[in-house]
Amino acid sequence: MDNNRVLVLANPADRLLAMLEALPEDTQITVGDTVEAFRWSAAEADVIFGWPGSRALLREVLGMAPEVRWVHTRAAGLDDLMSPELVAHPAVLTNGTGVFSPSLGEFALGAILYFAKDFPRLLRNQKAGVWEQFDVPSLEGQTVGIVGYGDIGRAVAERVRAMGMRVLALKRHPAPSGAADPLVDGMYGPEQRCEMLAQCDFVVIAAPLTAETRGMMGEAEFAAMKRAAVLVNIGRGPIVNEAALIRALSQGLIHGAALDVFEQEPLPAGHPFYGMENVLLSPHSADHTPDWLERAMRFFLVQFERFRQGEPLANVVDKHLGY
Repeated sequence: MDNNRVLVLANPADRLLAMLEALPEDTQITVGDTVEAFRWSAAEADVIFGWPGSRALLREVLGMAPEVRWVHTRAAGLDDLMSPELVAHPAVLTNGTGVFSPSLGEFALGAILYFAKDFPRLLRNQKAGVWEQFDVPSLEGQTVGIVGYGDIGRAVAERVRAMGMRVLALKRHPAPSGAADPLVDGMYGPEQRCEMLAQCDFVVIAAPLTAETRGMMGEAEFAAMKRAAVLVNIGRGPIVNEAALIRALSQGLIHGAALDVFEQEPLPAGHPFYGMENVLLSPHSADHTPDWLERAMRFFLVQFERFRQGEPLANVVDKHLGY
């Protein structure tokens, strides 16, 4: 397919847009962060590239672009992008799944080590000038439960298995018998989550935010977990009921939490999490490696070549499910 017309929803001053020069010479590109920027080019556009592009802007531009056949967003999570107009539009939607998974898997492993080896205690003693030996548990043989076993969940499983840990996974549609993942010791459906949680020393949230997952970690789930268990959230903040999590942490129902995502971002000043010693906070930057944006752009360039050649696209999203 030649002479493709691409609408790039982005700040025109973004330096990484220079990487789009690698597209074929006959590609016509319009860049902007307002509806007016696309007024004269949208009608004949084939592709919309959100870099990142807001939900409101994408909705407006889609309404002006009846010929668009493919929409790509650099993000992996789609909850900030989905709209009824996008779901109804016939264009294929793809996302950045896989680009960020390795770094998120590393963060989850780091958070597990932080609590398992009691790094907070080491730091407190170092600051106080105290020499205090204590027993340090091994990760080998402990159990990690992964809520949302997609690309990110698998990246977590690969890393914790290398530490000799047991892996349980929760999926919307667990694999049928005989098609088990070699990284996973047990697979559970959503209705079995409390059964899975009760067995876990660490619980990693790696699910997308959908109507089904919103608030799925609440009072009942924290009550089902071990008192020594730790929650790690690298999925989306609203999957976890924060009020219920604060109560569970304050009352000792679970041991701790490592959080990269929150119900409200940035986390507001004075939020209880800031003052909780059993919480490790990351400002939604667990996947912000020095080259994360370059990698996201390179993925689009590869995807574009697939599109241009009429080949199947990677990361096609089920718009009705939201992932």
